[in-house]
Amino acid sequence: MTEATVTTQAFFGFMGVSSALVFANLGAAYGTAKSGVGISSMGVIKPELIMKSIIPVVMAGVLGIYGLIVAVILVQKINDNDYSFYDGYKHLASGLCCGLSSLAAGMAIGIVGDAGVRANAQQDKIFVGMILILIFAEALGLYGLIIALILSQ
Repeated sequence: MTEATVTTQAFFGFMGVSSALVFANLGAAYGTAKSGVGISSMGVIKPELIMKSIIPVVMAGVLGIYGLIVAVILVQKINDNDYSFYDGYKHLASGLCCGLSSLAAGMAIGIVGDAGVRANAQQDKIFVGMILILIFAEALGLYGLIIALILSQ
Protein backbone atom coordinates (compact mmCIF):
# COMPACT_ATOMS: atom_id res chain seq x y z
CA MET A 1 0.00 0.00 0.00
CA THR A 2 1.16 3.50 -0.69
CA GLU A 3 1.54 6.16 1.96
CA ALA A 4 -1.38 8.14 0.50
CA THR A 5 -3.69 5.13 0.78
CA VAL A 6 -2.83 4.56 4.45
CA THR A 7 -3.33 8.26 5.18
CA THR A 8 -6.70 8.25 3.43
CA GLN A 9 -7.90 5.22 5.33
CA ALA A 10 -6.77 6.59 8.66
CA PHE A 11 -8.40 9.92 7.88
CA PHE A 12 -11.85 8.36 8.01
CA GLY A 13 -11.04 6.61 11.27
CA PHE A 14 -9.79 9.81 12.88
CA MET A 15 -12.85 11.66 11.61
CA GLY A 16 -14.94 9.07 13.46
CA VAL A 17 -12.91 9.70 16.62
CA SER A 18 -13.35 13.46 16.38
CA SER A 19 -17.03 13.19 15.41
CA ALA A 20 -17.83 11.06 18.44
CA LEU A 21 -16.14 13.42 20.87
CA VAL A 22 -17.07 16.77 19.33
CA PHE A 23 -20.75 16.10 18.65
CA ALA A 24 -21.27 14.36 22.01
CA ASN A 25 -19.66 17.30 23.80
CA LEU A 26 -21.79 19.76 21.83
CA GLY A 27 -24.88 17.90 23.03
CA ALA A 28 -23.59 17.81 26.59
CA ALA A 29 -22.73 21.52 26.53
CA TYR A 30 -26.10 22.52 25.12
CA GLY A 31 -28.00 20.34 27.59
CA THR A 32 -25.98 21.71 30.48
CA ALA A 33 -26.32 25.34 29.42
CA LYS A 34 -30.03 25.19 28.64
CA SER A 35 -30.86 23.30 31.85
CA GLY A 36 -28.58 25.60 33.84
CA VAL A 37 -30.52 28.64 32.68
CA GLY A 38 -33.75 27.02 33.88
CA ILE A 39 -32.18 26.07 37.21
CA SER A 40 -30.91 29.61 37.72
CA SER A 41 -34.32 31.10 36.98
CA MET A 42 -36.06 28.57 39.20
CA GLY A 43 -33.51 29.10 42.00
CA VAL A 44 -34.65 32.69 42.41
CA ILE A 45 -38.18 31.51 43.18
CA LYS A 46 -37.41 28.34 45.20
CA PRO A 47 -33.73 28.03 46.13
CA GLU A 48 -34.41 24.85 48.12
CA LEU A 49 -35.07 22.98 44.84
CA ILE A 50 -31.70 23.72 43.22
CA MET A 51 -30.02 20.44 44.20
CA LYS A 52 -33.08 18.42 43.21
CA SER A 53 -33.12 20.19 39.84
CA ILE A 54 -29.50 19.43 38.98
CA ILE A 55 -30.48 16.05 37.46
CA PRO A 56 -30.73 17.34 33.84
CA VAL A 57 -27.20 18.77 34.09
CA VAL A 58 -25.82 15.42 35.26
CA MET A 59 -27.67 13.57 32.51
CA ALA A 60 -26.31 15.97 29.90
CA GLY A 61 -22.78 15.51 31.23
CA VAL A 62 -23.04 11.75 30.76
CA LEU A 63 -23.42 12.33 27.01
CA GLY A 64 -19.90 13.72 26.85
CA ILE A 65 -18.66 10.55 28.54
CA TYR A 66 -20.33 8.48 25.80
CA GLY A 67 -18.34 10.37 23.19
CA LEU A 68 -15.13 9.98 25.17
CA ILE A 69 -15.62 6.22 25.49
CA VAL A 70 -16.17 5.76 21.75
CA ALA A 71 -13.28 8.08 20.84
CA VAL A 72 -10.84 6.18 23.05
CA ILE A 73 -11.96 2.81 21.68
CA LEU A 74 -11.70 3.99 18.07
CA VAL A 75 -8.32 5.68 18.37
CA GLN A 76 -6.81 2.49 19.76
CA LYS A 77 -7.93 0.56 16.66
CA ILE A 78 -6.35 2.91 14.11
CA ASN A 79 -2.95 1.75 12.88
CA ASP A 80 -0.84 2.13 9.77
CA ASN A 81 -0.18 -1.56 9.11
CA ASP A 82 -3.43 -3.30 8.20
CA TYR A 83 -6.06 -0.58 8.47
CA SER A 84 -8.48 -0.96 5.56
CA PHE A 85 -10.97 1.39 3.96
CA TYR A 86 -13.68 -0.80 5.45
CA ASP A 87 -12.31 -0.15 8.94
CA GLY A 88 -12.06 3.57 8.27
CA TYR A 89 -15.65 3.82 7.05
CA LYS A 90 -16.86 1.61 9.90
CA HIS A 91 -15.13 3.81 12.48
CA LEU A 92 -16.47 6.97 10.85
CA ALA A 93 -19.98 5.54 11.05
CA SER A 94 -19.36 4.55 14.66
CA GLY A 95 -18.25 8.05 15.63
CA LEU A 96 -21.15 9.67 13.81
CA CYS A 97 -23.68 7.31 15.45
CA CYS A 98 -22.49 8.13 18.93
CA GLY A 99 -21.83 11.82 18.34
CA LEU A 100 -25.02 12.76 16.52
CA SER A 101 -27.20 10.65 18.82
CA SER A 102 -25.65 12.37 21.81
CA LEU A 103 -26.15 15.77 20.19
CA ALA A 104 -29.84 15.03 19.69
CA ALA A 105 -30.16 13.71 23.24
CA GLY A 106 -28.42 16.80 24.61
CA MET A 107 -30.81 19.09 22.80
CA ALA A 108 -33.79 17.16 24.15
CA ILE A 109 -32.38 17.09 27.69
CA GLY A 110 -31.68 20.82 27.58
CA ILE A 111 -35.16 21.77 26.42
CA VAL A 112 -36.94 19.36 28.78
CA GLY A 113 -34.62 20.24 31.66
CA ASP A 114 -35.18 23.97 31.25
CA ALA A 115 -38.95 23.75 31.05
CA GLY A 116 -39.16 20.92 33.60
CA VAL A 117 -37.28 22.60 36.44
CA ARG A 118 -39.23 25.81 35.96
CA ALA A 119 -42.51 23.87 36.02
CA ASN A 120 -41.34 21.88 39.05
CA ALA A 121 -40.96 25.12 40.98
CA GLN A 122 -44.64 25.81 40.44
CA GLN A 123 -46.03 22.26 40.70
CA ASP A 124 -44.26 19.47 42.63
CA LYS A 125 -46.22 16.69 40.93
CA ILE A 126 -44.47 17.28 37.59
CA PHE A 127 -41.11 16.04 38.88
CA VAL A 128 -41.65 12.33 38.14
CA GLY A 129 -42.91 13.10 34.65
CA MET A 130 -39.90 15.32 33.99
CA ILE A 131 -37.52 12.56 35.11
CA LEU A 132 -39.23 10.02 32.83
CA ILE A 133 -38.95 12.34 29.84
CA LEU A 134 -35.28 12.96 30.65
CA ILE A 135 -34.64 9.21 30.85
CA PHE A 136 -36.13 8.67 27.41
CA ALA A 137 -34.10 11.58 26.04
CA GLU A 138 -30.91 10.10 27.54
CA ALA A 139 -31.80 6.75 25.97
CA LEU A 140 -31.30 8.34 22.53
CA GLY A 141 -27.64 8.88 23.34
CA LEU A 142 -27.37 5.40 24.83
CA TYR A 143 -28.74 3.86 21.62
CA GLY A 144 -26.07 5.68 19.65
CA LEU A 145 -23.39 4.46 22.08
CA ILE A 146 -24.51 0.85 21.73
CA ILE A 147 -24.48 0.93 17.93
CA ALA A 148 -21.14 2.76 17.96
CA LEU A 149 -19.63 0.04 20.14
CA ILE A 150 -20.96 -2.65 17.80
CA LEU A 151 -19.59 -0.82 14.75
CA SER A 152 -16.20 -0.31 16.37
CA GLN A 153 -15.53 -4.07 16.61
